[in-house]
Amino acid sequence: MGKTAKKRRGPQQNPKTELELPVQVGQTVEVEITGLNHEGAGVGRIEGYTLFVKGALAGERVRACVDHVKKSYGFATLVEVLEKSASRTLPPCPLFDRCGGCSLQHLAYEEQLRHKRQIVMDNLQRIGGFSLEGEGAVVVHPTLGMRDPWRYRNKAQVPIGEENGALVGGFYAEKSHEIIDMDECLIQHPANDEAVAAVKRLAAELNIPPYDEQRHTGLLRHVVAKVGAKTGEVMVVLVTTGEEIPQRERLVAAIREQVPGVTSIVQNINPDRTNVIFGKKTVTLWGSGVIYDYIGPIKFAISPRSFYQVNPAQTEVLYNKTLEYAGATGTETVIDAYCGIGTISLFLAQKSRHVYGVEIVPEAIADAKRNAALNGIENVTFEAGAAEVVIPAWKEQGIRADVIVVDPPRKGCDEALLKTILEMEPKRVVYVSCNPSTLARDLKVLAEKYAVKEVQPVDMFPHTSHVECCALLIGKL
Repeated sequence: MGKTAKKRRGPQQNPKTELELPVQVGQTVEVEITGLNHEGAGVGRIEGYTLFVKGALAGERVRACVDHVKKSYGFATLVEVLEKSASRTLPPCPLFDRCGGCSLQHLAYEEQLRHKRQIVMDNLQRIGGFSLEGEGAVVVHPTLGMRDPWRYRNKAQVPIGEENGALVGGFYAEKSHEIIDMDECLIQHPANDEAVAAVKRLAAELNIPPYDEQRHTGLLRHVVAKVGAKTGEVMVVLVTTGEEIPQRERLVAAIREQVPGVTSIVQNINPDRTNVIFGKKTVTLWGSGVIYDYIGPIKFAISPRSFYQVNPAQTEVLYNKTLEYAGATGTETVIDAYCGIGTISLFLAQKSRHVYGVEIVPEAIADAKRNAALNGIENVTFEAGAAEVVIPAWKEQGIRADVIVVDPPRKGCDEALLKTILEMEPKRVVYVSCNPSTLARDLKVLAEKYAVKEVQPVDMFPHTSHVECCALLIGKL
């Protein structure tokens, strides 16, 4: 590989490392990019040494400046594209190179979908040890994408700060807490952009002090906006360090006047020095404490702190696939582990005899029961607690699950829950995952008694490196 700048030692290197590695910090190199990693960075190799180049695409030859090295791999900043991929496209967002939100806007959407399928396949092979060819192979379907992969997010969580004496609000730069001030985000629903912009403008006019994360001073920490994609209802949440808001009545009246569709204005108080957005206390300043939305025919009440999928169009796609994989005909008993506010449970209840949902967060279970009542769905039972404790208790009560559905957080299923599933021996397991690596890890455990038949990737987060999956497991005879 050509080297277009003199080698010079970076501050974190020692002479031994510099002699052993083919690249050094500060060196500019030319490298061919052979693929993308799970975060969307280009992957190249120099004398067998792996170099990750953010912004580079597979099939490109680039010039990049090395900015960090480890023993077996390093990171570099893209300087120039020497030979361009046919899949490279111009990112429409003017803040693409600064904001840490979207890492794949420069890659044509069809290629994004192929890349995400490849991530799933790589993890199933490398971590799970599964075969993707031949007899007994796991089928990984093409990623289900969006017809229009923009403006899909129904929730914005925007940190507020101060820059040169002025209030700013936007998303963080990549791997930092530097706020990139912005007026719109191209993957946000326009209603969220309007709500955030209005609050920023009004807070500045009314001299409401923005939060200073370093000093832990100021009042307004975050603006959270939520919109019901089907109903058009908008919720504005003001996250503050204290309970008193200067000129609160004027602020609330102005938000009502300037934010179209607003039906809920809420304050959340978070006095702690923490990166966690929400505090424990929430009060409704005006309107309802919830907004409503639909996923398919099911209506959901969305509170300020309740989890609700941020891409409702693709959520319906994912949940329909979950329902299909569950094979429900109206006679099955289904257990939904990690049921949250009941979104998957209520979908499954449409075609199941009875659905039992368990979730460790009591507030989520309260929302789930409310959502069931909201839809008049009676063939569901929700219980708060750890799935690996509650599900065996249900078994002791004589409850036998034909299907168990899991939708865990990114860290995957608790080991005890996987053991519980193997002991319960349902005919089918449907695993909904937001992390292909922990999906592969957990499927490897479940493969003791289950055949992993197929996996369907779903693009819930276009222009980012994230991919959601739904996997079907059938009990071995």
